[in-house]
Amino acid sequence: MAHGIEIRAAHFPGRAPIEAYGKGGFRFADMSHRGSILCLPSGIYGWDATEGSALTAALFDKVMAEAQDIEFLLVGTGMEIRPLPADLRAALRAAQVSSDPMSTGAAVRTYNVMLAESRAVAAALIAV
Repeated sequence: MAHGIEIRAAHFPGRAPIEAYGKGGFRFADMSHRGSILCLPSGIYGWDATEGSALTAALFDKVMAEAQDIEFLLVGTGMEIRPLPADLRAALRAAQVSSDPMSTGAAVRTYNVMLAESRAVAAALIAV
């Protein structure tokens, strides 16, 4: 049996408000994460999206897997607001998920309010 460091994908198993963002990451649940995150009903996950990269449907596979528990998806697209690609919007709409792209700061603030209201919200937040 080999012993060593076990590398696991970043995951916080619960819902938590975002306490702070910036400097390339986020703080939540008294922890910090460097890079982008997905805030889903099943928890908060590290996300491979970066500012300026294409927002492909594949990046949203985890969102689609939990779509039955999500009414609103807030997409923090970085410092600037970017529209979501038509195929991604169509896939979300087909899954009955309303999507709204906005700057990451606006998405964090909106997510925290909707989470406090116990709404069926998720967020895809690109680190700034």
